[in-house]
Amino acid sequence: METVTSRQNRRVRELRELCRDGDFRRREGLYVCDGDKLLQEARRSDARVQTVFWKGGRPEGLPAFQDEVLLSEDLYDYVSPMKNSPGPLFTVQIPEAGEAASSPVTSVLVLEGVQDPGNVGTVLRTADAFGVSAVILLEGCADLYAPKTVRATMGAIFRQRVLQMKREALPEFCQRNELPLYAAALSENARDIRELSLHRAAVCVGSEGSGLSRELRDLCGGEVIIPMRGAAESLNAAVAAAILMWEMTR
Repeated sequence: METVTSRQNRRVRELRELCRDGDFRRREGLYVCDGDKLLQEARRSDARVQTVFWKGGRPEGLPAFQDEVLLSEDLYDYVSPMKNSPGPLFTVQIPEAGEAASSPVTSVLVLEGVQDPGNVGTVLRTADAFGVSAVILLEGCADLYAPKTVRATMGAIFRQRVLQMKREALPEFCQRNELPLYAAALSENARDIRELSLHRAAVCVGSEGSGLSRELRDLCGGEVIIPMRGAAESLNAAVAAAILMWEMTR
């Protein structure tokens, strides 16, 4: 196992770029995960782990990985996107776009403009828990493979089907899979989610601040609303998505 102590080491520079730069992640086809729990989830899910970077020392009793690097504690803290992380960091191959294309799609949660990586990660975690067929990320969403997004998924990143597409491609996708397309919106025309079946449907959720774009709402065949009794104007995007996914899969 290689031991690295210099910030100028090629592996260290590349790892730091993977943590910070989405374009670099896409070019290299790799993303970075942090922590022992995610590493265990990656192994259970047969994710394509490439390199494991240990902090200070390697724990005993673990099976060997194909490529392992030992970083000094100071160097690890310099590279890690998380403060005071006990490690490890590890890189995983980004799946090819068409790898899950053949699996059936019966329920879809669509996100538009959700910029908070914690919200995007939480939606993936919830979709995985409820068995939602796919999550679609449209324009303006947080980077799926940013470290904070990945960490918020709590391992769902390795299992949940996620598609990224342009807004204009969404209607054709839904027609091909025979899914009605709904917009979650605060409007007088929106129907209470308890009044219709979302069992086989695609539902769009926007950011808490600005909601869905007019262009996307115009592409939808109807609007739905989550009933609220209190004075709050809206729900957090991840909370709204969780309620909708519960309705879609219950």
